Amino acid sequence: MDKMHQTEPGLRDRIIKQIGRIVKKHRGLFIPGVLVTALVVAADESAKTLYNNRKKLVSIICLVLFFITSSSFSYPVLPLDVSFVSGKSGEEISGVTIGSENSPRANKPSGVQKSEAELADMVSDVAGTLSSDEMQEDIDDDEEEQGKVSEEDQYHLSDIIGSGSSAETADSSVAEASENTENTFSADDWELILVNKQHPIPDDYEFPMSNIKGNMYCDKRILSNLLDMFRQAQNDGINLVICSPYRSEVRQEKLFTRKINSYLDDGMTYMNAYMMAAQAVTIPGSSEHQIGLAIDIIADDYSYLDAGFGDTDAGKWLAKNSCRYGFILRYPKGKETITGIEYEPWHFRYVGKDAAKVITEKKICLEEFWTDYIYK
Repeated sequence: MDKMHQTEPGLRDRIIKQIGRIVKKHRGLFIPGVLVTALVVAADESAKTLYNNRKKLVSIICLVLFFITSSSFSYPVLPLDVSFVSGKSGEEISGVTIGSENSPRANKPSGVQKSEAELADMVSDVAGTLSSDEMQEDIDDDEEEQGKVSEEDQYHLSDIIGSGSSAETADSSVAEASENTENTFSADDWELILVNKQHPIPDDYEFPMSNIKGNMYCDKRILSNLLDMFRQAQNDGINLVICSPYRSEVRQEKLFTRKINSYLDDGMTYMNAYMMAAQAVTIPGSSEHQIGLAIDIIADDYSYLDAGFGDTDAGKWLAKNSCRYGFILRYPKGKETITGIEYEPWHFRYVGKDAAKVITEKKICLEEFWTDYIYK
C-alpha cells in the first residue's frame, strides 16, 4: 500500500477524535462538530478518489487542452495556398432505383474530433477499402491540373433534359417564395437543416433520392427548382454546369483522405494537414452533399473549382439570382470564421425560397440565419 494511503486514515481519525474531545467539553458545538466531521470525511474520500483515478484525470485534461488548441472546428489562418480538387460525381448508390422515391438513410456521421493516431488509422482504413482501379483513379485525378473538373464529370442542361432520367418528369409545381413578412422559420423544415462540423448529419436522417443523370443524384424535392434555375440562366446567356451533387459518405471520406495526403506530401504534420483539409473538403458525416441539398455548379467556359469562378459571368449570375430558386451561396467570402470553410463561389445549397431571399438580401450565411431566425 502507498505511503499516502497509510498516513491519510490515521490523520483523519486524529482530527475526528480531536473534534470529539472539543464537543464533549463544549456541548453547544455539537452541530458544528458534526458538520466539520462530515467535511473531513468527504475531503478524505475525495482525495482518495482523485488519487486512485489520477491517470484518467490527466488524460481528460490533456484531451481538453488538445481540443482547445487543435480543434478542427476552428478556422486557423495559415499562410498556405489551398487548392481545390473536385471529386468524380459518378458513383454507385446501392438500394436506389433511378427515378424512384426510395429514401436511403443518410450515412452515420464520422467522429469529428480524432486523435492524430486515429486520423492516421482512418486514412489507412479508407485507403484499404479502395480497389486498385479506384486508387489509379485518384492518381489520375492528381495528375490533372488541381481544381479543374474533368469533362466526364460535367453535366449541362442539354445533357440532363432528354436523358431519360427522373429530371424529365420533375415536379414543376413548387410554389414561389411567399410574402413571409413575419420571417417565421422552423428548425423542423427539411430545407433548413443545418449541417456543418458542429452539426453532423443525424443518424436517422432520410430523404427522397432523385436521379439527375447517370450516377448523379440529389434530393428529389429540389430538382424542379434546380432545373428552372438552369433554364433561366440559359435564357440569360449563361450555360451552367453541374459537377458534383449528392455524395455518399464513402466518397466524401475518399475526397477528404486525398486532401489530407496532398498536405502531408507538402511536409505538413498530420494534425495541420487534417485541419487544413477540413477547410477545403468537408469532414465526412458533416457534408451537405451527403443529404442531397448541395450542388457544385460551374460554367461551360470555366471548369475550375476555385475563387476565380466568383468573378465569372456565371458566378455573378448565381450569386445574384440563385435565391429566386431557393438556393444560396453557402460559403461566402468574409464568413470563413463562421462557416469554417473557405470561400467557395461554386457551392450552392437549397434552403427554400423564403429563407434564400432573407439570407441573400441580408448578406449572411446559414449559420447566422439560424442564430437570427431559428434559435431566437
